[in-house]
Amino acid sequence: MRRVLPAVPAVLVPLVGIALLATAGCGIRATTVPVDVGAAPSRVSCDTAAQPGGQSGAPGFRATVELVCGSQLVGVERVVPMAEKGTVRDPVAQAAQALLEALERTPSAEERDAGFSTGVPAGLTAGAPKPGDPAGTVRLSRKPEDLPPVALSQIVCTLAGSDTVSAGPGPVVLGGPDADPPRAWECTEAVRSRPESVPTLGEIVRPSASPS
Repeated sequence: MRRVLPAVPAVLVPLVGIALLATAGCGIRATTVPVDVGAAPSRVSCDTAAQPGGQSGAPGFRATVELVCGSQLVGVERVVPMAEKGTVRDPVAQAAQALLEALERTPSAEERDAGFSTGVPAGLTAGAPKPGDPAGTVRLSRKPEDLPPVALSQIVCTLAGSDTVSAGPGPVVLGGPDADPPRAWECTEAVRSRPESVPTLGEIVRPSASPS
């Protein structure tokens, strides 16, 4: 005689489905897909104490040097020494050279702790304008367009903010060591907030007419 198993009442079937749905809806759903919550917030302060005045009577001037902090340019006040004797006699080129050396110098321990760094390569020098260049032109030992964008942004904004180099608000005129005409770059808020996005080639500045 064949044994007949008891049938499950039909009313229990929907109850089982409801129980499974309730179980799935409770608690936090597990997932194997990593969730991208973005980069960790920056903890750098981007703030340092202003340097004291010049020491030992050494010639120099106070300037705001633009360093990199938190992926943007932040000005740091420094007393920039200027050598009494140099190979360049042009006063604008002398001041530009002093600022370049300040940009090339490794930030102090306090500045590094605050998050500062520099992208300006060592050995970069500034020279006097060539005949026909506009007044205030600074000729660099490398073509400006060949410099890393962040370094170019640092140089442009540092020179633009210096009363010793810049005659006032407006573009900075830079050239290279060759005979190519100089070009103009501006230190805008966009350049300061995203220094890597500075235009590699500035606007060409036509040479001034030679005196007859």
